[in-house]
Parts: sequence; structure tokens; C-alpha cells
Amino acid sequence: CHILLLSSCTSDPYVKFKLEGKQLYKSKVVYKNLNPRWNESFSYPLRDREHIVEVRVYDKNRTSDDFMGSSTICLKNLELYKTYEMELRLDDPKSKEDDMGVIVVDVCLMFRDQNQATPTQRPAETQRNQSKNPLWTGVLRITLVEGLDLPQHGQGDIYVRFRLGDQKYKTVSVYNPRVATEWREQFDFNQFEDNQEPLQIEVYSKRGRKCEESWGMFEIDLLRLPLNERQLYTHVLDPGKGRLVFLVTLRPCWGVSISDIETATLEKPDERDAVMHKFSLKNSHKCVGEVGFLQVKVIKANDLPATDLNGKSNPLCVVELSNSKLQTHTMYKTLNPEWSKAFTLPIKDIHDVLELTVLDENGDKAANFLGKVAIPLLTVQNGQQICLFLKKEDLESASKGTITLVLEVIYNKVRAGIRTFQPKETKLIEENLKFNKKVLARNIYRVRKISTAVLCTLQYIKSCFQWESTQRSLIAFLIFLVTVWHWELFMLPLFLLLLIGWHYFQLTTGKASSNQDLESGKKGLMDKIHMVQEVVLVVQNVLDEIANIGERIKNIFNWSVPFLSCLSCLVLFVAATLLYLIPLRYIVLIWGVNKFTKKLRNPYTIDNNEILDFLKRVPSDVQKVRVQFYIQIGREFPEDVCIICCTRIPKCCRNISSGFV
Repeated sequence: CHILLLSSCTSDPYVKFKLEGKQLYKSKVVYKNLNPRWNESFSYPLRDREHIVEVRVYDKNRTSDDFMGSSTICLKNLELYKTYEMELRLDDPKSKEDDMGVIVVDVCLMFRDQNQATPTQRPAETQRNQSKNPLWTGVLRITLVEGLDLPQHGQGDIYVRFRLGDQKYKTVSVYNPRVATEWREQFDFNQFEDNQEPLQIEVYSKRGRKCEESWGMFEIDLLRLPLNERQLYTHVLDPGKGRLVFLVTLRPCWGVSISDIETATLEKPDERDAVMHKFSLKNSHKCVGEVGFLQVKVIKANDLPATDLNGKSNPLCVVELSNSKLQTHTMYKTLNPEWSKAFTLPIKDIHDVLELTVLDENGDKAANFLGKVAIPLLTVQNGQQICLFLKKEDLESASKGTITLVLEVIYNKVRAGIRTFQPKETKLIEENLKFNKKVLARNIYRVRKISTAVLCTLQYIKSCFQWESTQRSLIAFLIFLVTVWHWELFMLPLFLLLLIGWHYFQLTTGKASSNQDLESGKKGLMDKIHMVQEVVLVVQNVLDEIANIGERIKNIFNWSVPFLSCLSCLVLFVAATLLYLIPLRYIVLIWGVNKFTKKLRNPYTIDNNEILDFLKRVPSDVQKVRVQFYIQIGREFPEDVCIICCTRIPKCCRNISSGFV
């Protein structure tokens, strides 16, 4: 179908077909066009010929879609097996426009073969599932370089939004103190074969939480983009807002498919051999960007939760790997669906996690969540049928039901190793992060575990200095002397290698465990209240300590206390002289011998850290403000006046206007 609209501005129209209030089909959006052509088709089974199909046209917006008019198709007078070209005039009772435009459709009415449709899947829904599940044939790699000649006078944070169909990406916000702002970000969009939409790019300036200003939007026509050739674009933004520089490269994509289990790619010997050869070690130098190949067989799910009033659900399964997403067809009115589908996806990073989400299709509304599983690719055991329990969206607590899968991962270890040291691909789906006291408490608990381990290690080292165990301290002292005297730079990675090997030995012998334990368990109301108070207090104290250390270091260089700044200059001069005259090896030996023998020379000595002791004498910014406040008050009175600051003025002094006695 296509449409002729009479309007003075551009629109992004799409069409909905409804029967008895239920949506039959929704077309794709044609952007920036007043005379769009869809060339889409669908079929739907009818119980009788008395139905009237409603055709509604909408204009897609960011917030809510605008209604552009509707019309109807009467099926009663149509002959069978004859195609009618209908010109439907759109109408909107609430609009002041007399002519809302015309939509042209081809309609054909025919008998349906009853053997064509299975009882579990409807033909019209099959067409809809196929339209929702397109396969991409190319990958669009976009590199945002920089912005040039941008405004400098306090325009706030600047970021860029990219959009290609339903795929969106938002760059990090960069503060703009200079003429040139560099992002140096790279990401990929999937390019679908039937995609006619341009790449949309818009630059924003953000001040505060809600104030955003668009500095310009432009589009890139991808149909004219050559394959495997990097294109440099320098686009001018709105007047006075500068230019944007970025790179776009279109590359072909390999390895994306959906099929039945019997005809899966790795089930065919020739294709399996081709995949194995492609990712063999001898071909590591070829196609370095293609790390591996993943095949997922989604067989079935059992005992799913019911979401409909009849005690059934309409489940489908979404397979997601990084920014690649495919889905099965919908199985209607069942709690034990059998999809029997095989999906293949290219692997860009062997450290990615495969996510399978089971949803309940809910017509025009958003799908209901039924369960989810997450499987790291490095843990996959090829060819084994596994049955996994579904979990809730946070992947922490169990949900109802199981899913049966067969996974196979083929990858090149050399390419996977090289990819590990390159930037990790960013998820294009933007998560709306919200404050959660449970997550905050868990993160505090995790940090506390790490800090406890570090403190235990430091306490162990301190016990060696304190000679709590003579044998242990003597061995540590000898190791320190030998290591420092013969120290070479290669010993640092060698020490880390030995440490990792020691932990591996501990794991294999069963003396240690790699299982992660998170704080869990139900808590009462008072426990939750005390937990929140404790978390807030810990965060407050930690932030205070970090801020104090940073401000004290800054105030040394700011000469806030001239005596301490002069003292630090003297210490730094002596340290520089000693390091120039004496090799660092000897200085470390002297420091270590002093540390180890201090307890032997004086059993009652108090251990201390000279650097922290010095920093505690430097005032922080808060202490500076308080000290300056009292000094300023003191200057307003004669020297022989004693000033006492009172939090509460005594009765005998209420007539004194100054408030000081």
C-alpha cells in the first residue's frame, strides 16, 4: 500500500489494521516522507465476510504518536480470488482539515486451506513474527572522532545521539572547555537488508538535569555507502554551533541464521567443516575481527507461569548476544512450548554472555516477562543438552519453569586473546538506572569484603614487623633482603604469575573455593532500617575521608599553611638529594631494616605512618572555613576582649545585640 498526504510539513507515517478493536498488522515507519510506499503484505483468517477492517494512520513521534486519519474496508461485497485496488480517503473528526490524504491498498479475499495452519500457530501471527525477526546482512561501524569550533562560553555537557531504526546509541557527556571536543568512541549498528531508513545523528548540550538544547540534526543515506570503505564525514551543525567529525564503515555480516533443528548449520558436515576451518589456529591471521561462531538450539520450555485468565500463556523466546537479538515464533495457549529452532550468531567477544528471555506475547501491549537465563560463552560445553531453571529479571532469584537448550561455540583462541585487550562493545539499549537501597547495601558489602581482605593482608605484613612469630618474621626479613638486593623489573610479573599459580593449586586441591557469596536472607523492618542507616553512615564517612585527603594534598600546594608548605619543600628537597646521591635499592634496604628492627630495638615503640601523620596536620577546606570564620570574628573586637561562641544565649545576655559575651 502507499499513501498520498496533503500536508505542509514532513511526517513519519505508519499504518495499523484493526478488526473488532484488535490489531491485525502494523507496518514499518517511513521517515520524512509525505508520500510513503510500504510494499508490505500480510494475511489474516476470517470467520465470516461481514467484518469491516479499520485502517488507521499515525505519525511516529518521540513521546506519543499523532493520529493522522482513518478509513474502513468493507469485505462484504468483495468477490473471491479477485484483487481490488482501493483508494481509501482518510478522515479525522477532530481535525479542521477537510482533506487528510488518501491511502491505497490492494485487497484479495480467498478461501484458506485448513491444513495449512497448525493449531498452535496462526498464519497472520507467523507473518508478524517474521517481520519482528529480520536478519541483518551487514554491520555499520561508526567512530565518533571530535567536535570542532564548538561554543566555549559555558554551554554545559555535550553528547551525541545516533539512531538507525530501533537501534540507538548515546555517547558519554563531555564538558566543553575548549574549541575541540574529542570523544573517540566506536560502536556497531546492524544493517538490515530491507532497511530504507537513514542514519540519524543529533548533537545535544545539557545543562542541569532537565535543560537540553539541540545543536543540530542531520541524516546519512546508507544506500549510497560502499562496502568495506571507510567514509569520513564532517557535518556543520546549527549556525554558531561548530562541526562534527565521524567515520562510517559498512561491512558484510556472516553467520546469522534461523532454521529448524534438523537443518541447523552445524548439523551439515560440509558447513561444519567450513566453520571449523575458518576458525582454526592456522587461519588466525585472517579476519581478525571474527572471533567465533555460536549455534543455539532452543528446544522447549516447561512449566511456565500462566498469565492469561484461562491459565495459559503465549510464550516466545528471545536470544540475545551483546547487541545481536533474534527470537522464536510464538506458541499460543500453552505452558510447555516446543519451539525446536536453531539460531546462529557471530561471536565478536568470547567474554560475552548469552541471554535467553522467555516472554508472553500480549497483543499490542508490552510482552510479559516469564523468565531469563544467562550463560557465559566460556562455560559452554559443546553439543550437550542442558535444562536450566529460569530466573527473574535481576538473575538473582528463581522464577518458575525451565528451558532446554543445546549450545555449540567454535572460536579462534588467538583472535579471542587479541580481542580481550581491545575495548568492550557497549550495549546499545540504554538502561534507566534508579536508586535501590538493596543494591547500595550489596555494593557496600562487596567493598567491605575487599577492604577486609586488604586489611588482613596488611595486618599479616605488620605482624612480621612486630615479630609476633620469630620464625615467620625471620624468614620474611631474609626474603626481603635477598629480593631487594637482587631486584630486577622482570621479577614483578614473575611474582604475579607465581601468585596466580598458587591460587590455582589451592583450587585444584580443594583448599580454596571460587564460589561467590552475596549477602542474602530476609530481614525484618528494624533490620532494614538499621541497614539503611549503616550504609548511609559508611558512605558518608568514606566520602569524608577521601575528600579530606584530596583537599589536604591540594592545600599543601596552595600554601594554605605556610609552615607546612615550607616543611614539605624541605622534605622534598632532601628526598630528591638522597635519591640523586644514593641508589634507590640502598634506600629501600635501609627503610626495611629499620622497619624490621624497630621492635627489637625498642619493644614498646608505637608504629606509625609518617606521611599520614603529616597530612593530618594540613587543614581540609571545611576546617579552613571554620578557622577563617573565628579569625574574622576575632578581628572585629579589640585584642583584650575574650570571645565565647554560645549555641544558646543566657537570659542575662539577651539584650546584647552582638550575641557574644
